[in-house]
Amino acid sequence: MSAEPVFLSVSSRGTISLPAAMRRKLRLDVPGVQLAATLDETDKVITLRPHVAIPADQAWFWTPEWQAGEREASEDIALGRTTYFDSDEEFTRWLETH
Repeated sequence: MSAEPVFLSVSSRGTISLPAAMRRKLRLDVPGVQLAATLDETDKVITLRPHVAIPADQAWFWTPEWQAGEREASEDIALGRTTYFDSDEEFTRWLETH
């Protein structure tokens, strides 16, 4: 279901302003938030989507390989394929025997 269109003005510098209610609803009311803009030249449609920028020092976490490992770990936890240790010493002893 589509919402009614909101008409925005483009300034002489090419900027647009989103209505405050729309910014709040989409959590775009924080300075520096980004939108990804795509252009469909065939239909002459511009699409704006919220974009979460990833700090460079955290980019490793979002690599496909790391995310695959995160999914695997979550599955292991959900299926009870984990071992809990009460202390570092207990963990070290377990490592030495395995």
